[in-house]
Amino acid sequence: MLRLRDDYRRAQLAIAALFCFLGFQYATWVSRLPALKSRLDLSEAELGLLLMVCGVGAAVSFPLVAALMKRLGSRLLATLSALALGLVLLGLTVAPNYPVTLVVACFDGIAVGCLNVAMNAQGAALEVKYRRTAMSRLHATFSAGSLLAALLASGVNAFTTTLSVHFGLAAVVLLLLLGLAQTGMLTDDQKAAAEAPEAAEPQAPKKRRGLTLPSRVTIWMGLAMVFGTITEGAMNDWSALYLKDVVNAAPQLAPLGIAVVSVMMVAARIFADGWRTRFGDGRIVRVGSLLAGGGLALALLAGGVVPTLLGFACVGLGVAAVTPCIYVAAARQGSDALALVAATGTTGLLAGPAVIGFIANGSSLVWGMAAVAASAAVVSLCATQIRWPALGGADDADDAEPAAPASAGPDGLAPPEAALREA
Repeated sequence: MLRLRDDYRRAQLAIAALFCFLGFQYATWVSRLPALKSRLDLSEAELGLLLMVCGVGAAVSFPLVAALMKRLGSRLLATLSALALGLVLLGLTVAPNYPVTLVVACFDGIAVGCLNVAMNAQGAALEVKYRRTAMSRLHATFSAGSLLAALLASGVNAFTTTLSVHFGLAAVVLLLLLGLAQTGMLTDDQKAAAEAPEAAEPQAPKKRRGLTLPSRVTIWMGLAMVFGTITEGAMNDWSALYLKDVVNAAPQLAPLGIAVVSVMMVAARIFADGWRTRFGDGRIVRVGSLLAGGGLALALLAGGVVPTLLGFACVGLGVAAVTPCIYVAAARQGSDALALVAATGTTGLLAGPAVIGFIANGSSLVWGMAAVAASAAVVSLCATQIRWPALGGADDADDAEPAAPASAGPDGLAPPEAALREA
Protein backbone atom coordinates (compact mmCIF):
# COMPACT_ATOMS: atom_id res chain seq x y z
CA MET A 1 0.00 0.00 0.00
CA LEU A 2 2.84 2.42 0.84
CA ARG A 3 4.55 1.54 -2.46
CA LEU A 4 1.34 2.24 -4.36
CA ARG A 5 0.93 5.60 -2.63
CA ASP A 6 4.53 6.55 -3.36
CA ASP A 7 4.10 5.62 -7.02
CA TYR A 8 0.96 7.74 -7.19
CA ARG A 9 2.67 10.75 -5.61
CA ARG A 10 5.63 10.48 -7.95
CA ALA A 11 3.41 10.25 -11.02
CA GLN A 12 1.20 13.09 -9.79
CA LEU A 13 4.21 15.35 -9.22
CA ALA A 14 5.66 14.52 -12.64
CA ILE A 15 2.40 15.24 -14.48
CA ALA A 16 1.87 18.40 -12.42
CA ALA A 17 5.28 19.55 -13.71
CA LEU A 18 3.87 19.36 -17.26
CA PHE A 19 0.90 21.55 -16.34
CA CYS A 20 3.19 24.01 -14.58
CA PHE A 21 5.48 23.95 -17.66
CA LEU A 22 2.69 25.00 -20.03
CA GLY A 23 1.41 27.77 -17.77
CA PHE A 24 4.93 29.07 -17.22
CA GLN A 25 5.93 29.01 -20.90
CA TYR A 26 2.83 30.80 -22.17
CA ALA A 27 2.82 33.45 -19.45
CA THR A 28 6.55 34.05 -19.95
CA TRP A 29 6.38 35.23 -23.54
CA VAL A 30 3.00 36.93 -23.20
CA SER A 31 4.36 38.96 -20.28
CA ARG A 32 7.02 40.38 -22.64
CA LEU A 33 4.65 41.46 -25.40
CA PRO A 34 5.53 45.14 -24.79
CA ALA A 35 9.21 44.31 -25.33
CA LEU A 36 8.44 42.33 -28.49
CA LYS A 37 6.25 45.19 -29.72
CA SER A 38 9.06 47.66 -29.16
CA ARG A 39 11.83 45.48 -30.64
CA LEU A 40 9.90 44.75 -33.84
CA ASP A 41 8.17 48.16 -33.97
CA LEU A 42 4.69 46.62 -34.14
CA SER A 43 1.35 48.37 -34.26
CA GLU A 44 -1.55 47.34 -32.01
CA ALA A 45 -3.14 45.50 -34.93
CA GLU A 46 0.08 43.60 -35.67
CA LEU A 47 0.40 42.65 -32.01
CA GLY A 48 -3.18 41.40 -32.00
CA LEU A 49 -2.50 39.34 -35.11
CA LEU A 50 0.53 37.81 -33.39
CA LEU A 51 -1.67 36.57 -30.55
CA MET A 52 -4.34 35.42 -32.98
CA VAL A 53 -1.84 33.38 -35.01
CA CYS A 54 -0.70 31.60 -31.85
CA GLY A 55 -4.28 30.74 -30.96
CA VAL A 56 -5.14 29.65 -34.48
CA GLY A 57 -2.14 27.32 -34.48
CA ALA A 58 -3.45 25.65 -31.33
CA ALA A 59 -7.02 25.49 -32.63
CA VAL A 60 -6.18 23.88 -35.98
CA SER A 61 -3.69 21.41 -34.52
CA PHE A 62 -6.47 18.87 -33.80
CA PRO A 63 -5.82 16.46 -36.72
CA LEU A 64 -2.06 16.51 -36.12
CA VAL A 65 -2.41 16.01 -32.37
CA ALA A 66 -4.82 13.10 -32.78
CA ALA A 67 -2.43 11.36 -35.19
CA LEU A 68 0.65 12.00 -33.03
CA MET A 69 -1.12 10.72 -29.91
CA LYS A 70 -1.77 7.40 -31.63
CA ARG A 71 1.71 7.12 -33.09
CA LEU A 72 3.85 8.42 -30.21
CA GLY A 73 1.76 8.08 -27.05
CA SER A 74 1.19 10.83 -24.52
CA ARG A 75 4.57 10.55 -22.74
CA LEU A 76 6.73 10.98 -25.83
CA LEU A 77 4.41 13.60 -27.33
CA ALA A 78 4.53 15.60 -24.08
CA THR A 79 8.33 15.47 -24.04
CA LEU A 80 8.78 16.51 -27.67
CA SER A 81 6.19 19.30 -27.53
CA ALA A 82 7.74 20.63 -24.30
CA LEU A 83 11.16 20.75 -25.95
CA ALA A 84 9.58 22.59 -28.89
CA LEU A 85 8.02 25.15 -26.55
CA GLY A 86 11.41 25.79 -25.00
CA LEU A 87 12.82 26.45 -28.46
CA VAL A 88 9.98 28.89 -29.11
CA LEU A 89 11.33 31.23 -26.43
CA LEU A 90 14.73 31.19 -28.09
CA GLY A 91 13.09 31.71 -31.48
CA LEU A 92 11.22 34.77 -30.26
CA THR A 93 14.50 36.16 -28.94
CA VAL A 94 16.36 35.90 -32.25
CA ALA A 95 13.50 36.38 -34.76
CA PRO A 96 14.80 39.12 -37.09
CA ASN A 97 11.46 40.46 -38.32
CA TYR A 98 7.69 40.32 -37.98
CA PRO A 99 6.95 37.55 -40.55
CA VAL A 100 9.42 35.19 -38.86
CA THR A 101 7.89 36.04 -35.48
CA LEU A 102 4.45 35.10 -36.84
CA VAL A 103 5.80 31.71 -37.93
CA VAL A 104 7.32 31.15 -34.47
CA ALA A 105 4.01 32.14 -32.81
CA CYS A 106 2.08 29.71 -35.01
CA PHE A 107 4.59 26.96 -34.16
CA ASP A 108 4.08 27.83 -30.48
CA GLY A 109 0.32 27.37 -30.85
CA ILE A 110 0.72 23.94 -32.45
CA ALA A 111 3.13 22.83 -29.72
CA VAL A 112 0.74 24.15 -27.05
CA GLY A 113 -2.06 22.08 -28.62
CA CYS A 114 0.14 18.96 -28.52
CA LEU A 115 1.24 19.41 -24.92
CA ASN A 116 -2.27 20.33 -23.79
CA VAL A 117 -3.72 17.06 -25.06
CA ALA A 118 -0.75 14.93 -23.94
CA MET A 119 -0.67 16.23 -20.38
CA ASN A 120 -4.45 15.90 -19.96
CA ALA A 121 -4.24 12.34 -21.28
CA GLN A 122 -1.58 11.68 -18.64
CA GLY A 123 -3.80 13.20 -15.95
CA ALA A 124 -6.80 11.12 -16.99
CA ALA A 125 -4.70 7.94 -17.05
CA LEU A 126 -3.41 8.80 -13.56
CA GLU A 127 -6.97 8.93 -12.24
CA VAL A 128 -7.90 5.63 -13.87
CA LYS A 129 -4.77 3.77 -12.80
CA TYR A 130 -4.87 4.79 -9.15
CA ARG A 131 -8.67 5.22 -8.79
CA ARG A 132 -8.18 8.74 -7.38
CA THR A 133 -9.33 12.16 -8.55
CA ALA A 134 -6.39 14.42 -9.40
CA MET A 135 -7.20 16.53 -12.47
CA SER A 136 -8.36 19.67 -10.69
CA ARG A 137 -5.12 19.98 -8.70
CA LEU A 138 -3.17 19.40 -11.88
CA HIS A 139 -4.98 22.30 -13.53
CA ALA A 140 -4.25 24.42 -10.45
CA THR A 141 -0.53 23.92 -11.12
CA PHE A 142 -1.06 25.44 -14.58
CA SER A 143 -2.19 28.64 -12.84
CA ALA A 144 0.75 28.34 -10.45
CA GLY A 145 3.08 28.18 -13.46
CA SER A 146 1.59 31.39 -14.82
CA LEU A 147 2.11 33.06 -11.45
CA LEU A 148 5.72 31.85 -11.32
CA ALA A 149 6.32 33.28 -14.80
CA ALA A 150 4.89 36.64 -13.77
CA LEU A 151 7.14 36.78 -10.71
CA LEU A 152 10.22 35.89 -12.77
CA ALA A 153 9.36 38.53 -15.38
CA SER A 154 8.95 41.15 -12.68
CA GLY A 155 12.24 40.18 -11.01
CA VAL A 156 14.23 40.15 -14.24
CA ASN A 157 12.81 43.48 -15.36
CA ALA A 158 14.02 45.03 -12.12
CA PHE A 159 17.60 44.40 -13.28
CA THR A 160 17.47 44.33 -17.07
CA THR A 161 14.99 44.66 -19.92
CA THR A 162 17.04 42.42 -22.21
CA LEU A 163 14.75 39.81 -23.71
CA SER A 164 17.48 37.20 -24.19
CA VAL A 165 18.39 37.25 -20.48
CA HIS A 166 14.78 36.77 -19.40
CA PHE A 167 13.99 34.02 -21.91
CA GLY A 168 17.32 32.31 -21.21
CA LEU A 169 16.50 32.08 -17.51
CA ALA A 170 12.98 30.94 -18.34
CA ALA A 171 14.39 28.19 -20.58
CA VAL A 172 16.44 26.90 -17.64
CA VAL A 173 13.28 26.73 -15.50
CA LEU A 174 11.48 24.89 -18.29
CA LEU A 175 14.28 22.33 -18.55
CA LEU A 176 14.09 21.73 -14.80
CA LEU A 177 10.33 21.21 -14.99
CA LEU A 178 10.71 18.85 -17.95
CA GLY A 179 13.36 16.91 -16.07
CA LEU A 180 10.98 16.56 -13.13
CA ALA A 181 8.26 15.35 -15.46
CA GLN A 182 10.53 12.58 -16.76
CA THR A 183 10.81 11.05 -13.29
CA GLY A 184 7.25 9.76 -13.11
CA MET A 185 5.18 10.21 -16.26
CA LEU A 186 3.03 7.20 -17.02
CA THR A 187 4.18 4.83 -19.78
CA ASP A 188 2.49 2.22 -21.92
CA ASP A 189 4.95 -0.54 -21.06
CA GLN A 190 2.02 -2.65 -19.84
CA LYS A 191 0.60 -2.72 -23.35
CA ALA A 192 1.61 -6.31 -24.04
CA ALA A 193 0.06 -7.50 -20.78
CA ALA A 194 -3.15 -5.65 -21.56
CA GLU A 195 -3.37 -7.17 -25.02
CA ALA A 196 -2.57 -10.73 -23.88
CA PRO A 197 -6.16 -11.73 -22.93
CA GLU A 198 -7.37 -10.57 -26.34
CA ALA A 199 -5.25 -13.25 -28.05
CA ALA A 200 -7.48 -16.00 -26.67
CA GLU A 201 -10.62 -14.39 -28.12
CA PRO A 202 -11.73 -14.56 -31.76
CA GLN A 203 -9.82 -12.08 -33.86
CA ALA A 204 -12.02 -9.02 -34.40
CA PRO A 205 -11.73 -6.97 -37.56
CA LYS A 206 -9.20 -4.23 -37.13
CA LYS A 207 -10.62 -0.75 -36.85
CA ARG A 208 -9.49 1.78 -39.34
CA ARG A 209 -6.93 4.12 -37.88
CA GLY A 210 -7.27 7.83 -38.43
CA LEU A 211 -9.87 10.42 -37.60
CA THR A 212 -13.51 9.40 -37.32
CA LEU A 213 -16.64 11.46 -36.94
CA PRO A 214 -17.13 12.50 -33.30
CA SER A 215 -19.85 10.78 -31.32
CA ARG A 216 -22.88 12.62 -29.95
CA VAL A 217 -21.37 12.60 -26.47
CA THR A 218 -18.11 14.05 -27.77
CA ILE A 219 -20.01 16.86 -29.49
CA TRP A 220 -21.76 17.72 -26.21
CA MET A 221 -18.38 17.70 -24.46
CA GLY A 222 -16.98 20.04 -27.11
CA LEU A 223 -19.90 22.43 -26.72
CA ALA A 224 -19.54 22.39 -22.94
CA MET A 225 -15.84 23.11 -23.28
CA VAL A 226 -16.42 25.96 -25.75
CA PHE A 227 -18.91 27.77 -23.54
CA GLY A 228 -16.90 27.03 -20.40
CA THR A 229 -13.75 28.55 -21.85
CA ILE A 230 -15.74 31.49 -23.25
CA THR A 231 -16.85 32.19 -19.68
CA GLU A 232 -13.34 31.83 -18.31
CA GLY A 233 -11.59 33.80 -21.05
CA ALA A 234 -14.09 36.64 -21.16
CA MET A 235 -13.79 37.20 -17.42
CA ASN A 236 -10.02 37.52 -17.75
CA ASP A 237 -10.31 40.07 -20.55
CA TRP A 238 -13.36 42.15 -19.60
CA SER A 239 -13.69 42.13 -15.81
CA ALA A 240 -11.38 45.11 -15.22
CA LEU A 241 -13.05 47.20 -17.93
CA TYR A 242 -16.50 46.37 -16.57
CA LEU A 243 -15.50 47.54 -13.10
CA LYS A 244 -14.00 50.74 -14.47
CA ASP A 245 -16.56 51.78 -17.10
CA VAL A 246 -19.84 50.32 -15.85
CA VAL A 247 -19.52 50.10 -12.07
CA ASN A 248 -17.33 53.25 -11.91
CA ALA A 249 -14.88 51.61 -9.53
CA ALA A 250 -11.76 53.54 -8.52
CA PRO A 251 -8.76 52.89 -10.81
CA GLN A 252 -6.94 50.95 -8.10
CA LEU A 253 -9.94 48.62 -7.68
CA ALA A 254 -10.41 47.77 -11.36
CA PRO A 255 -7.65 45.09 -11.46
CA LEU A 256 -9.34 43.31 -8.56
CA GLY A 257 -11.79 41.76 -11.00
CA ILE A 258 -9.34 39.37 -12.58
CA ALA A 259 -7.58 38.91 -9.25
CA VAL A 260 -10.79 37.74 -7.56
CA VAL A 261 -11.61 35.34 -10.41
CA SER A 262 -8.08 33.92 -10.48
CA VAL A 263 -7.72 33.47 -6.72
CA MET A 264 -11.11 31.77 -6.40
CA MET A 265 -10.33 29.51 -9.35
CA VAL A 266 -6.97 28.37 -7.98
CA ALA A 267 -8.36 27.86 -4.48
CA ALA A 268 -11.34 25.89 -5.80
CA ARG A 269 -9.14 23.67 -7.96
CA ILE A 270 -7.06 22.76 -4.93
CA PHE A 271 -10.17 21.35 -3.20
CA ALA A 272 -12.22 20.32 -6.25
CA ASP A 273 -10.83 16.79 -6.47
CA GLY A 274 -12.30 16.05 -3.07
CA TRP A 275 -15.66 17.45 -4.22
CA ARG A 276 -15.48 15.29 -7.35
CA THR A 277 -14.90 12.17 -5.26
CA ARG A 278 -17.83 13.01 -2.99
CA PHE A 279 -20.40 14.36 -5.45
CA GLY A 280 -19.30 13.13 -8.90
CA ASP A 281 -18.10 15.08 -11.92
CA GLY A 282 -21.55 15.57 -13.43
CA ARG A 283 -22.97 17.31 -10.39
CA ILE A 284 -19.85 19.43 -9.96
CA VAL A 285 -20.09 20.72 -13.55
CA ARG A 286 -23.84 21.29 -13.48
CA VAL A 287 -23.96 23.03 -10.12
CA GLY A 288 -20.72 24.93 -10.64
CA SER A 289 -21.73 26.39 -14.00
CA LEU A 290 -25.14 27.36 -12.62
CA LEU A 291 -23.41 29.07 -9.69
CA ALA A 292 -21.18 30.97 -12.12
CA GLY A 293 -24.02 32.06 -14.38
CA GLY A 294 -26.49 32.84 -11.60
CA GLY A 295 -23.97 34.69 -9.44
CA LEU A 296 -22.82 36.85 -12.33
CA ALA A 297 -26.40 37.58 -13.44
CA LEU A 298 -27.36 38.72 -9.93
CA ALA A 299 -24.25 40.91 -9.78
CA LEU A 300 -25.18 42.59 -13.06
CA LEU A 301 -28.66 43.30 -11.76
CA ALA A 302 -27.47 44.60 -8.38
CA GLY A 303 -24.61 46.82 -9.60
CA GLY A 304 -22.01 48.29 -7.27
CA VAL A 305 -18.42 47.27 -6.62
CA VAL A 306 -19.02 44.74 -3.83
CA PRO A 307 -21.86 42.82 -5.55
CA THR A 308 -19.83 42.78 -8.77
CA LEU A 309 -16.77 41.35 -7.06
CA LEU A 310 -18.97 38.76 -5.33
CA GLY A 311 -20.41 37.82 -8.71
CA PHE A 312 -16.93 37.50 -10.18
CA ALA A 313 -15.98 35.28 -7.24
CA CYS A 314 -18.93 33.02 -8.06
CA VAL A 315 -17.64 32.69 -11.61
CA GLY A 316 -14.14 31.72 -10.46
CA LEU A 317 -15.53 29.22 -7.97
CA GLY A 318 -18.10 27.80 -10.35
CA VAL A 319 -16.00 27.24 -13.46
CA ALA A 320 -12.84 26.06 -11.69
CA ALA A 321 -13.59 22.35 -12.06
CA VAL A 322 -15.48 22.52 -15.36
CA THR A 323 -12.56 22.06 -17.75
CA PRO A 324 -10.75 19.42 -15.64
CA CYS A 325 -13.92 17.31 -15.47
CA ILE A 326 -14.56 17.63 -19.21
CA TYR A 327 -10.98 16.65 -20.02
CA VAL A 328 -11.34 13.50 -17.89
CA ALA A 329 -14.61 12.57 -19.59
CA ALA A 330 -13.15 13.24 -23.05
CA ALA A 331 -10.05 11.14 -22.34
CA ARG A 332 -12.32 8.21 -21.51
CA GLN A 333 -13.72 8.48 -25.06
CA GLY A 334 -10.28 8.13 -26.66
CA SER A 335 -7.47 10.28 -28.02
CA ASP A 336 -9.52 11.64 -30.94
CA ALA A 337 -12.22 12.92 -28.58
CA LEU A 338 -9.63 14.41 -26.24
CA ALA A 339 -7.86 16.21 -29.09
CA LEU A 340 -11.14 17.57 -30.45
CA VAL A 341 -12.34 18.78 -27.05
CA ALA A 342 -8.98 20.44 -26.38
CA ALA A 343 -9.18 22.22 -29.74
CA THR A 344 -12.70 23.47 -29.02
CA GLY A 345 -11.49 24.76 -25.67
CA THR A 346 -8.80 26.77 -27.40
CA THR A 347 -11.40 28.08 -29.83
CA GLY A 348 -13.56 29.24 -26.92
CA LEU A 349 -10.64 31.06 -25.33
CA LEU A 350 -9.92 32.72 -28.69
CA ALA A 351 -13.44 33.59 -29.74
CA GLY A 352 -14.97 34.36 -26.35
CA PRO A 353 -13.43 37.76 -25.60
CA ALA A 354 -13.94 38.88 -29.21
CA VAL A 355 -17.62 37.86 -29.21
CA ILE A 356 -18.21 39.68 -25.94
CA GLY A 357 -16.53 42.73 -27.47
CA PHE A 358 -18.85 42.64 -30.48
CA ILE A 359 -21.90 42.38 -28.21
CA ALA A 360 -20.64 45.25 -26.05
CA ASN A 361 -19.97 47.37 -29.13
CA GLY A 362 -23.49 46.74 -30.47
CA SER A 363 -25.26 47.37 -27.18
CA SER A 364 -23.32 47.73 -23.94
CA LEU A 365 -20.79 45.89 -21.81
CA VAL A 366 -23.61 44.96 -19.43
CA TRP A 367 -25.18 42.87 -22.18
CA GLY A 368 -21.75 41.51 -23.03
CA MET A 369 -21.30 40.27 -19.48
CA ALA A 370 -24.85 38.94 -19.55
CA ALA A 371 -23.75 36.78 -22.49
CA VAL A 372 -20.96 35.45 -20.27
CA ALA A 373 -23.54 34.48 -17.65
CA ALA A 374 -25.63 32.81 -20.36
CA SER A 375 -22.57 30.87 -21.56
CA ALA A 376 -22.12 29.43 -18.08
CA ALA A 377 -25.78 28.36 -18.04
CA VAL A 378 -25.32 26.64 -21.42
CA VAL A 379 -22.48 24.58 -19.91
CA SER A 380 -24.91 23.24 -17.32
CA LEU A 381 -27.39 22.26 -20.04
CA CYS A 382 -24.67 20.50 -22.05
CA ALA A 383 -23.53 18.67 -18.93
CA THR A 384 -26.90 16.94 -18.65
CA GLN A 385 -26.21 15.19 -21.98
CA ILE A 386 -22.79 13.83 -20.99
CA ARG A 387 -22.25 10.44 -19.36
CA TRP A 388 -19.68 11.23 -16.71
CA PRO A 389 -17.12 8.70 -15.46
CA ALA A 390 -17.46 7.64 -11.84
CA LEU A 391 -14.08 8.00 -10.14
CA GLY A 392 -13.09 7.82 -6.51
CA GLY A 393 -15.86 6.96 -4.10
CA ALA A 394 -18.80 8.74 -5.70
CA ASP A 395 -21.16 7.22 -8.22
CA ASP A 396 -23.34 9.70 -10.03
CA ALA A 397 -26.23 7.34 -10.51
CA ASP A 398 -27.99 9.58 -13.02
CA ASP A 399 -25.07 10.22 -15.33
CA ALA A 400 -22.31 7.70 -14.63
CA GLU A 401 -21.11 5.68 -17.56
CA PRO A 402 -23.06 2.50 -18.29
CA ALA A 403 -21.79 -0.89 -17.24
CA ALA A 404 -18.34 -1.52 -18.61
CA PRO A 405 -17.43 -4.57 -20.66
CA ALA A 406 -16.02 -7.67 -19.04
CA SER A 407 -12.47 -6.48 -19.51
CA ALA A 408 -13.07 -3.49 -17.24
CA GLY A 409 -12.24 -3.42 -13.59
CA PRO A 410 -14.71 -4.35 -10.85
CA ASP A 411 -15.76 -0.74 -10.31
CA GLY A 412 -16.64 -0.16 -13.95
CA LEU A 413 -13.44 1.68 -14.83
CA ALA A 414 -11.22 0.65 -17.70
CA PRO A 415 -8.22 -1.33 -16.48
CA PRO A 416 -5.10 0.80 -15.96
CA GLU A 417 -3.28 -0.90 -18.81
CA ALA A 418 -6.03 0.00 -21.25
CA ALA A 419 -6.06 3.57 -20.12
CA LEU A 420 -2.30 3.84 -20.52
CA ARG A 421 -2.44 2.19 -23.94
CA GLU A 422 -4.96 4.80 -25.07
CA ALA A 423 -3.01 7.59 -23.40
